[in-house]
Amino acid sequence: MEVLRQWRIATRADDLDGFAAVAQLDDAGANTADLYEWQAAMAAADGLALYRDALDEQGVLDPGCDDYILCEWHEDWVVGSGDLMELVSGKHRSADVGAYTTVTKLADDGGVAHLFNRWFALGQKPMCRLVTTGGLTAGPARELKALTSRLRMLKTERREPTLTSDETKVVRQLRTAIMTYDKGTAKRWKRTKSYPGVAEEDQEHEVRAFLASLTIVTVEVNQGVVGDAAPTKYVKPVLEKMGRDAVDCAAVWKAVLGLFRERMQSRGETTYGDLPLVLQRDRSGGPEPDVRRRIARRLVTLGDIQIAIETALAIPGAYQPVPPALAISRVEIKMTQGGCSSNAVSRATALRMEYEEYWRDQESGDPRARVARQNLERLLRRVSDHAMGDSELSGHGLWTAVDDKLVELQEAGKLPAGVDSEIALGGLCDLSNRCQIWFGPRFDIDAAIADRRSAGVTQP
Repeated sequence: MEVLRQWRIATRADDLDGFAAVAQLDDAGANTADLYEWQAAMAAADGLALYRDALDEQGVLDPGCDDYILCEWHEDWVVGSGDLMELVSGKHRSADVGAYTTVTKLADDGGVAHLFNRWFALGQKPMCRLVTTGGLTAGPARELKALTSRLRMLKTERREPTLTSDETKVVRQLRTAIMTYDKGTAKRWKRTKSYPGVAEEDQEHEVRAFLASLTIVTVEVNQGVVGDAAPTKYVKPVLEKMGRDAVDCAAVWKAVLGLFRERMQSRGETTYGDLPLVLQRDRSGGPEPDVRRRIARRLVTLGDIQIAIETALAIPGAYQPVPPALAISRVEIKMTQGGCSSNAVSRATALRMEYEEYWRDQESGDPRARVARQNLERLLRRVSDHAMGDSELSGHGLWTAVDDKLVELQEAGKLPAGVDSEIALGGLCDLSNRCQIWFGPRFDIDAAIADRRSAGVTQP
């Protein structure tokens, strides 16, 4: 117990400067979580765009619409509408890394090589998109993006492309990068003694066909601002088309984002739940039942998005931040009124309980304990009086002053035997709860308690 009390003194909630003064080695955990959150946000933005496009002129969704977003399958997410499918790679690029400078960087860091692999595996049918916060510098990276735009236009017009020498150079750079960063494609293309491989001319033809299906989109909504920007950027246009009040954009965004966050983690509900797959009755020749169930856990339909939107609009308060708990004891009310921090109030409540428990144990077996407690409480009143002094300290200033003074008394051996500074501070909190010590100017504590009772908070 003594060791634990010493540890609490060293790390008290009111004094975190010691942590801030020492540089931590990394922040990888928080950064990784932010990156996954950003991907979920971008997938949610796509889902909301798909939903808005599916609304009729009256803002009503056709119940027969089967558009969807499939999360973390083949790519970061897949957008599906009718016979159309788009594979999307979401890549957050932090400001300190900078923009993409080369075709190689786009193939590797931007995930374009992986997109090519999945595009080919799916019969060269899907459209593809790279969504990234990284800009493109002048040179090969921008030239690749410009080439994708021109090839898409020519494909739409059903015209055979004739590439310039510079464009051919970009295609060959991407072909080389795909060979380097995608082992599956490299193995398929490479010639061996028993396998003819794919001729370079045909490899380039594949790359050109892929580029005609690719879109590169750079966005300014990075992980640091997406939470604040998303309600206005992504939700408001949807609610306006639905003819609904946009005042609850933030609540709707949280509801829709939560839906996508869950599906990104493959935790969506299925009609079969987690019941075991018995007998394997399905003989249709389709995918294995377990694979279908895994896909179902990652699938977001427009019906799912509509339910999330309607739920948030019906009970927007459920998506608001949880307000801090109201003070419910005299010491909490006094400290809050005096301007103490929430951490200090929480600590005071815990220490007061420890103080009562300590003396309950002492007084149950030692008749002299009551006298020792009275002596300690006289000392605590003097400490409080001296701490306030002529300056009339209150709130956080008084709390810090008495805390430091009690630590000083402990180190000097001036506290009663068996009592450390934490128990003593709990005693000071108990005296405050009995209205013998205040944390600021006196006020009508009974009226404050009555106000909280009227708000539905009971006094212990």
